Amino acid sequence: MAESDSNASSDIDINLIMQRIPHRYPFLMVDRVVDFVPYERATGIKNVSAGEPHFLGHFPEKPIMPGVLIIESMAQTAAVLVVSSLGPDSEGKLVYFMSVDEAKFRRPVEPGDQLHIHVTRKQNRGPVWKFEGKAKVDDVVVAEATFAAMIRDS
Repeated sequence: MAESDSNASSDIDINLIMQRIPHRYPFLMVDRVVDFVPYERATGIKNVSAGEPHFLGHFPEKPIMPGVLIIESMAQTAAVLVVSSLGPDSEGKLVYFMSVDEAKFRRPVEPGDQLHIHVTRKQNRGPVWKFEGKAKVDDVVVAEATFAAMIRDS
């Protein structure tokens, strides 16, 4: 089911994100979603802050956002895309990772960076959705992956 660019909706703010997915601080990895086109794509925004707990140990002298958390930010952006596309009946359902393929990390992400997490639906069949994700800082790709997820009741 494809929608045209003219159907791009307004931003999805943090309150709507928390209504649509169950993640909470310190594990909520997306602050806003922009460029949302139902069933097609969305861009998550993650403001990377020095106060995030993972920086205490990764690494104290040179804080770097763990790659798995960048992939998680892709998954959470995709979950917002899925739930927002399917509508209010899907709120409260969980979107579970099924696979991560072809993950590549191009450069470190540090406190003060703003991640733009671009996710695009490649396909979906029933509850299974497959996505392509790219995370960028200042329009430079810092990470990318292909991943699949399944939506189901909690």
